Amino acid sequence: MLHNQIKSDIKQCYENLGNQLDNFIPRRAQNYLVAEIAKTLGGEYHAKHRMLVGEAGTGIGKSLSYLLGAIPFAVFNNKKVLISTATVALQEQLINKDLPLFNRIYPKEFSFILAKGRQRYCCNHKLEASCNSDDNQQVSLWDEKPKKSDLDLLKRMLIATEGGKWDGDRDSWPTTIPDRVWQQIVADKHSCHAGLPKHRDCPFAKAREHLEKADVIIANHALLMADIELGGGIILPEPEKTIYVIDEAHHLPQVARDFSSAAASLKGAASWLEKLNQSVGKLAELADYKKSGRFQTALSENIAQLIPSLRQIANNIDDTHFNKDGVYRFEHGELPTWLQEEAKGCKDASKKALQALGKIHDLISERTKDNEILPRLGEQALTESGFYLQRLENLEKVWNLMAQPNKDKGAPLARWIEKSQDRENDYIIEVSPLEVGYRLDQLLWSRAVGSILVSATLRALNQFDYFCRQAGIYEKEATRFLALASPFDYQNNARLVIPALPLEPQADKFTDLLIDTLPEYLEGETASLVLFSSYWQMNQVADKLRPLAKKNRWDLLIQGEESRHVILKKHQENCKKGKTSILFGTGSFSEGLDLPGDLLKNLIITKIPFAVPTSPVEEAHAEYIESRGGNPFLQISVPEASKKLIQSVGRLLRKEEDTGRVVLLDRRVITRRYGKALLDSLPPFERVIEHV
Repeated sequence: MLHNQIKSDIKQCYENLGNQLDNFIPRRAQNYLVAEIAKTLGGEYHAKHRMLVGEAGTGIGKSLSYLLGAIPFAVFNNKKVLISTATVALQEQLINKDLPLFNRIYPKEFSFILAKGRQRYCCNHKLEASCNSDDNQQVSLWDEKPKKSDLDLLKRMLIATEGGKWDGDRDSWPTTIPDRVWQQIVADKHSCHAGLPKHRDCPFAKAREHLEKADVIIANHALLMADIELGGGIILPEPEKTIYVIDEAHHLPQVARDFSSAAASLKGAASWLEKLNQSVGKLAELADYKKSGRFQTALSENIAQLIPSLRQIANNIDDTHFNKDGVYRFEHGELPTWLQEEAKGCKDASKKALQALGKIHDLISERTKDNEILPRLGEQALTESGFYLQRLENLEKVWNLMAQPNKDKGAPLARWIEKSQDRENDYIIEVSPLEVGYRLDQLLWSRAVGSILVSATLRALNQFDYFCRQAGIYEKEATRFLALASPFDYQNNARLVIPALPLEPQADKFTDLLIDTLPEYLEGETASLVLFSSYWQMNQVADKLRPLAKKNRWDLLIQGEESRHVILKKHQENCKKGKTSILFGTGSFSEGLDLPGDLLKNLIITKIPFAVPTSPVEEAHAEYIESRGGNPFLQISVPEASKKLIQSVGRLLRKEEDTGRVVLLDRRVITRRYGKALLDSLPPFERVIEHV
């Protein structure tokens, strides 16, 4: 049960909120969400499985709701709150607006911090070594010879670090740091740890100290997955002491799948293995031959096995199996016999090589700590061995997954080979799970103190089932589900228009129809957003409409022609001046785009956002569902389209006083059996359905 002190703190917060905000209007849905979160965490619905899944429509104020519901409970029970988001924009909102406000209204002291993964911080020692012109070993770790501009950038960073003007956070450097440069100085778990003298004051070590003291931590889904894949409690607080708030929760399953996937090249891997082989003797010498001799032998022997195996696999691949996109997917995840045997050999050899290099690395680390070797030599060797350890870990993961036999139960792994874009006659071996729900349940939900999953879009076709399958929420009876409607007056503030068009989107002439039809629905509108299903179609239509736009003095702003930030800024300036402004965008403009008031009055959706299953993972998932007698279109495509369509129409009304029109140029919502379910899942706009 919820302790009276927690109830009192929440009530006090809410009263203070009214005093802090001008024109504060209490919202029933927000109050209800706060109470349900607190009761779920208090164990009122289930003593052990404390999970709430809530779809909270735009305008409810979900971020303030979960702060009010979760933080008082966590502070009282001496637990941590981890808030995980999918976007930087929401992280910035929480850190710069919502949490400072909550700090003012909450009667007790608490601290909060933004957490970033090790990959966002530079290693001071690597930075120093990269700027040392005598350090040939550091230069050899570059994939390609560094440019003068790269070396100049590194020197500026070193000066800024030594002068206390840069904290080593990639995001706080004033300009974009190219990936090729960042990879040379990024902190890594093998060579950058506080046990070594030179790393005790490293940027990541300092950030970790602050993290351990904070009550509330903001992270992203990728960092959350990185931590729980390591076992939890490595980067972030351990699950058994943490309340998880997963905002933008509909993104989590995809991020989890990406984290469980692996990829490595064949000839590219053989190339860096050769470089490692050349360094083995030097590393073993620093580790002390007496102790490291057998590890050196094991490492060399397994590298000697791996290099010809990888090259042999590349030579055996039959190019006739590749599709037009350069992908060769193995049906049902089953490898041909020859590749099964090679995969087993590569799995064993990469595992033994990884173990041997790990032992050598540990010996060098011990000798460096004990001052048995010069610190400069030890640090340099640890940087080099750490670099190769990371690559070996990935190689071992790839071949372990490739060699794994398909299980009798559950979905198989998707396995495929892709032609390399970067290296001629090279191939990328790729593996991905199809379903990751069991991993989320095993590593997170079953261990957490409590879990609150929220988003404006969690249901598909008005049901939570699809999301539950994706996210591994199996204890449905013990889970609290909420679907809270937006407070917006959709019926009176917006119309959904479905025009009487003679063609549906799959027709050959549909793009021509869009070119003819769009001007009618753009005419007389000051602020429009047109969402397309593909870049190709968007650019075709844009090219044909440019003369008309010029003639009518419309400013046509096309996604991809300039950065998103620049395009949106131009659109805002146009709207401020009363100039007709038209945004053309694809799927990424259907989510996270905030254009309130006069910035968007006219939203045109050219087609239902069905995803074409073209990626190897999507094809494999559809194949798996069919093999079990299912219908992948109804089980995957329609629910996904439902979510995306809701997100798309959600661009129109962003505040309670907003008004406007949605035009859907896809009559399949009227003509197809699944159409009614798609329409009924949309907000209750006034509907205008024109008859052909």
